[in-house]
Amino acid sequence: MLPLPAFSSALEEELSWVQAESIVFSASRREQRVSDTAAAVYVLGNEEIKRSGATSVPEALRLVPGLQVARLNSNTWAISSRGFNRTDSNKLLVMIDGRTVYHPVFSGTLWRTKDVMLEDVDRIEVIRGPGATMWGSNAVNGVINVITKQAKDTQGLLVTAGGGSEERGFGSMRYGGKIDEHIDYRTYVKYIQRDKFRSVSGKDTNDEWENVQGGFRVDARLTEQDAVTLQGDIYHGKAGSFRSIVSPTLTAPVMANIGEDYSGGNVLGKWTHTLSPTAGFRLQMYYDRTENKTSFSAIDDAINTLVDTYDLDFQNHFELSSWQHVNWGIGWRYVRAEDHNAVNFSFTPPNREFVLYNGFIQDELTLLPDRLKFIIGSKFEHNDFSGFEFQPNARLIVTPDNKQTLWASVSRAVRIPNRIDHDLEAIYLGQTGPAYIVGRGNSNFDSEQLIAYEIGYRLQPNDNVSFDIAAFYNDYDKLTSTEVGAAYLSTTPTPHLVVPFYPGNNVSGETYGVELVAQWQALEWWRLQGTYSFLQMQLHTRDISTDPNPDAAEGDSPHHQFVLRSSMDLPENLKLDTTVRYVDNLPNQNIPGYTELDLRLAWEPSKNFEFSVVGQNLLDSHHPEFGNAAVAGAAEVQRGVYGKIAFSY
Repeated sequence: MLPLPAFSSALEEELSWVQAESIVFSASRREQRVSDTAAAVYVLGNEEIKRSGATSVPEALRLVPGLQVARLNSNTWAISSRGFNRTDSNKLLVMIDGRTVYHPVFSGTLWRTKDVMLEDVDRIEVIRGPGATMWGSNAVNGVINVITKQAKDTQGLLVTAGGGSEERGFGSMRYGGKIDEHIDYRTYVKYIQRDKFRSVSGKDTNDEWENVQGGFRVDARLTEQDAVTLQGDIYHGKAGSFRSIVSPTLTAPVMANIGEDYSGGNVLGKWTHTLSPTAGFRLQMYYDRTENKTSFSAIDDAINTLVDTYDLDFQNHFELSSWQHVNWGIGWRYVRAEDHNAVNFSFTPPNREFVLYNGFIQDELTLLPDRLKFIIGSKFEHNDFSGFEFQPNARLIVTPDNKQTLWASVSRAVRIPNRIDHDLEAIYLGQTGPAYIVGRGNSNFDSEQLIAYEIGYRLQPNDNVSFDIAAFYNDYDKLTSTEVGAAYLSTTPTPHLVVPFYPGNNVSGETYGVELVAQWQALEWWRLQGTYSFLQMQLHTRDISTDPNPDAAEGDSPHHQFVLRSSMDLPENLKLDTTVRYVDNLPNQNIPGYTELDLRLAWEPSKNFEFSVVGQNLLDSHHPEFGNAAVAGAAEVQRGVYGKIAFSY
């Protein structure tokens, strides 16, 4: 990864709000401006995150067009890109500093276990649409990469603390320093405690959330050409929920408290070598451990899951000629998953190891200098579930002048099977009379496939206005269907009738939509930004399928979303930020559409202190965002207010 020509800090601040001038790495695995990128890209900068009032990455992601972000309860989020939203969304690749953080057992992200100190985030890069050629399987509908600041940019002491009605208490402390003139470091620790949400039925939702986390980062500049990074985190938390439990040890489903005790840690090492201004390579290695214990009060049982991930990645880029830039790499990942089975949830075998090998190559051809580029490449992978996969793309970017960019792409991406798809022995989902509805795995389940067509246009007619529009058409095949099997009698642990449901590949479909970002520097002290997203989904089932509700996913993501943001720099060092959000209804979940308002007022009496007050979801005392709102125990997001103080030295 090579640096771009240096900007002055004043110019960076002036252009930070203009998306076209933002820097992005995740689209091509080398730094470039958004205006030079043939993909639908949005970059959340540190200042934008701070002024949003968000206290977590999922909250900040509400500002990104094309993402569906919904909160199920105090500690659980459903986040996806361009449809198929679920709490275990498996078509969205999430990374922190290039380290993959989706759970290999179910291919989704446990957001409550993937926290970061937001003050140390440099930017969050979001690629809407396939990123599989660069990042591989599961980068189907999008890529999120949380990129933290270098240690040299976080020198000194920073302390934050706050609390309020829903954010009951939170705080963090970070200290950065130098070992010598070539080695910088930082360490941090943070804590959060969030209150439980309101229940539709008035019952205790049991969804409080508490998390403590710490970590470090060391950046060393060994030579003019060599840089090394070593960083790591360790965390522990508790969370809960209140929902229906089904078990063969119970005579009927019961509402029960669910408790989760989780912990984990990671360490990442990276070596970057610059060969020339247009060539270099990077070697990255990381180890990640995640441990979750989920207990069920109604059956006095628990599920224990332990996952160890080892990952090695090498990347090299160089100019083959003055008009041809090649980027290639290879990678290896080893995962060991250990599960302690419970009476209502089990795997066969309970423990499993799996390996993924991959390589990619991408060629960027400059057909007309500064005007026309053609990009072609592919990812090649082998995994233990579906075997060999290839994921090519072709992209074209046209820049008629320095104010306009037009781009188009065609891509293939896959979502490979996971342990839930193949190894699930039983998960008890419901009960109808004497029969239990049980989910089972299917060793013949194949990868879900996507062919994506995208086109986009960016325009910055002057320094105060910019527009970015992207349109897409996605053609899916072999999507997951829920097939009904023949009923049978189980004798473990007690005799009971089982109706099995198992995953198949009998759904296909199309999605299409448009995403728009408009930004306007109305006055020197006042910025406005508006985003709009439209999504349409059409799913179809093969005649051989027995899926009782094949098009349910159509009603799990909103058709329309709109965000309007206003940022004002007022006299006396006051800053006022306003965010209005509209999210359309989710008919499959009985969730009505809603409009909400967030406000943040901050005062900086000096460069070392900042006091802020944030109001969230101010237009309603409570409202549901995800999950079936008609189910007893369903939680609703509540209006919240909190105060925060930050001190730096």
